[in-house]
Amino acid sequence: MSRPADEDELIPTRTTLILRLKNWQDQSSWQEFFDTYWKLIYGVAIKGGLTKTEAQDVVQETMLSVAKHMPNFEYDRKIGSFKAWLLNMTRWRMIDQLRKRGNSAGNGIGNKLLVQSNTDFEALWDAEWEKNLFDAAITKVKRRLDPQKYQIFDFYVNKEWAPDKVAKTFGISINQVYLAKHRVVELIKEEVEKMEAKMR
Repeated sequence: MSRPADEDELIPTRTTLILRLKNWQDQSSWQEFFDTYWKLIYGVAIKGGLTKTEAQDVVQETMLSVAKHMPNFEYDRKIGSFKAWLLNMTRWRMIDQLRKRGNSAGNGIGNKLLVQSNTDFEALWDAEWEKNLFDAAITKVKRRLDPQKYQIFDFYVNKEWAPDKVAKTFGISINQVYLAKHRVVELIKEEVEKMEAKMR
């Protein structure tokens, strides 16, 4: 049984945002689109074997391609997901970068394999898509939280400080450090679930 095209979307793409992109003058919508997707495109390009400069070019060229297609773009989830469309846009721009390299020594077998293999590229795209979803959830949670609570979580989880060091720094008990971590993790999980629910 086939799944709806948009069920694969790990970053729910709001149809309203896509429709707003048809207006080139709508700078806030284009900024939102760029903020949502540039890290995904850049991350895929880097992991696909491109240099930082090439990956930056892929981001710019992909955004330009999206802009050029938007006036006549018809978003129909029955035909295919926006995720798959953006994947193809990104892949073509990556191929363009590899072509620019020509037959230089930098164009290794790994790069050729990635561009030629749909399975490998889609697996890489999906992994980056999930990471982007998680990062977006953290950003939303961070905006809602008391800054100190997020800092406790950040120092303990991301910076890997010992619980007693975190407790001493913030003048709280070790149990409060554990509690802060638990609450933030639960909020992030809830946010991820909310974002995923939008695609069902």
